[in-house]
Amino acid sequence: MSVSIDDVRRAAEQLRGAVVRTPCTHSRKLSAIIGADVFVKYENQQFTSSFKDRGACVKLLSLTDAQRRAGVIAMSAGNHAQGVAYHAQRLGIPATIGMPRGTPNVKVSQTLAFGADVRLEGETVEEAARFAETLQAEGGLSFIHPYDDDRIIAGQGTAALEMFEDAPDIDTLVVPIGGGGLIAGTALVAEARDPAIEVFGVESKLYPSMRQMLRGAPVDCGGQTLAEGIAVKAPGKRTLAIAKRLVRDVLLVSERDIERAICLFLEAERTVAEGAGAAGLAALLADPDRFTGRRIGLILCGGNIDARMLASLLMRALVRDGRIARLRIEISDRPGMLAAVSGLVAETRANILDVVHQRLFPELPAKLADLDMVVETRDQAHVDDIVARLEVAGYTVRLLANAPTGD
Repeated sequence: MSVSIDDVRRAAEQLRGAVVRTPCTHSRKLSAIIGADVFVKYENQQFTSSFKDRGACVKLLSLTDAQRRAGVIAMSAGNHAQGVAYHAQRLGIPATIGMPRGTPNVKVSQTLAFGADVRLEGETVEEAARFAETLQAEGGLSFIHPYDDDRIIAGQGTAALEMFEDAPDIDTLVVPIGGGGLIAGTALVAEARDPAIEVFGVESKLYPSMRQMLRGAPVDCGGQTLAEGIAVKAPGKRTLAIAKRLVRDVLLVSERDIERAICLFLEAERTVAEGAGAAGLAALLADPDRFTGRRIGLILCGGNIDARMLASLLMRALVRDGRIARLRIEISDRPGMLAAVSGLVAETRANILDVVHQRLFPELPAKLADLDMVVETRDQAHVDDIVARLEVAGYTVRLLANAPTGD
């Protein structure tokens, strides 16, 4: 079977009422930041918070009665697992899921909640896949591949069909790539609509497998990424073939780009994106000049991120933007000094979050102390104003918390 636009259209009919028809809306804030018209397809509003519901459902519906009774097995870093587990439970099909040990807890717990037998095996998706293949052979189960399957590709492409219904003038699509199921289905839809539409893929710099294979270069992948959902060391054969024909280019984004995009989605659009889900926006933020003046479709493909990680990223963003800063102020170790310094900070309308006296270190003179103060501010200019006022009052001040550096 070779997937076609007709397969995508049939998949859309199969999915009617079985998955959420997610909104695709114009973002005024993101458009202003990028200098283009940006439309966002909110696949994080699927029941399992990911586009993976689509392909999983289409594939499961294709199984025979005997295959359904025997059960299915899948391997996944999380979102495909949830899609398979949810629709298998809905259709009465036993499901076993192999997941890497490092899969975020939120994805493991949600997959378990759908009644799947979850097996945490291996450190990577590839190692989990080998485990799943062994179980498949032993148990006579049907293997539900996360991306290298024509029905999976057709199901994922239905998101693009809906996007063009809501925003028919889109001329550019920016799509995250893991194994390639989403971009393959999306590119087929774009080609059928208008071959002039440009399709860009996005991968993490740590996992540039599709980009390297398209360029005939050696593939070197590895490392800890926020976008574990697209941390795939080799794309599918089917998806690679479609990408070679229809994808304009594959862009790479750093961990810093992904982090910024997650936080911007939350602040600008009040929506939660996981690392893979934010990859498209990360590419726009990394190189806005490439996209100036275009009408861009972004697929926010997933929103499954651990609450602890999200909280950490938001606090890092506040530090990076100068909205939380840590000051070290040298003071005389005598009564009233904390009140004096606090009063000067209060005059700037900053909020003091934490205060610690450092008195015991030998590099400090006995009659002096360091006052470490964490303050909440409007922006970096506000921080600079606080430092300036303290220095005018005679205090020596060091800024200890600046924007993180590197990728």
